[in-house]
Amino acid sequence: MMRFDLVDLGLFRHVVEAGSITHGAARANLALAAASARIRAMEVSLGAALLTRGRQGVTTTPAGRTLLAHARDLLDGIDRMQGELAGFSGGTVGQIRVLSNTNALTEFLPEVLSAFLARQTGVSVDIEERTSDEIVGLVAEGGADLGIVAGTVDTGALETYPFRQDRFVVVAGGGHALRDHPAVAFADVLEHDLVGLDRTSALTRFLADKAARTGRPMRLRVQLRSFDAVCRLVECGVGLGIVPETTAARAARTMAIAIVPLLDPWAVRDLTICVRTLSALPAFARDFVAHLRAPPTA
Repeated sequence: MMRFDLVDLGLFRHVVEAGSITHGAARANLALAAASARIRAMEVSLGAALLTRGRQGVTTTPAGRTLLAHARDLLDGIDRMQGELAGFSGGTVGQIRVLSNTNALTEFLPEVLSAFLARQTGVSVDIEERTSDEIVGLVAEGGADLGIVAGTVDTGALETYPFRQDRFVVVAGGGHALRDHPAVAFADVLEHDLVGLDRTSALTRFLADKAARTGRPMRLRVQLRSFDAVCRLVECGVGLGIVPETTAARAARTMAIAIVPLLDPWAVRDLTICVRTLSALPAFARDFVAHLRAPPTA
């Protein structure tokens, strides 16, 4: 007879979403040995493999995919129950799982998130950076409560709400050949050395995909962890950078850099909130969506 407890189900969801037992164990706050033993015990109890283990991580078997769908439904239902019942004790308790693309995560979420958490002291928010295409798939599968994606991505049957608008621009240092151009196409940018975020970032993977479609690689000379650091290296003449216009405008106030608009249509970023069904979210998560949708304060 199958005997899975909530810790088992939560661990299994973390492992699948992380693509690794090691990373899933860390997310579930379990030691790797304990997590591995729990997964094995689940498989023995079921009498079938739940995961296919490989050098690149783990993937779900057909049985694992079925279990994942039910685990997500059960765990989401418990989150909703806790959120609703917490209101009777004068507070709200729960966690909101958010996936965001690089632009929203670095430029807009910090401010709105801090304001929300200051008001909702019993809520925690788990944010992970992904590309917009990945986010849509994971939200649709129940891998997150909500996502923030580029408005150009196909969100399918997900419910969507506007969030913010920004655009990517090129930043160039003094003396660079593109510094005085009124605008430039991404294909022309690829002829020059670039300064960018590290290769694991959603934006770098997005730009690498766009570069591959032109048949040219990105010549990344330096990979950094923040847009501000990118602008600083650009100012020093290391190469061109591609950053959100809000970042570039802020950096240009203190750095000797020029801002050159990108001509490509994908450079304009209408950022969108996406959820499976807003009414199915816990009350505190619906409150967070409403907070995100509110116009920014001056």
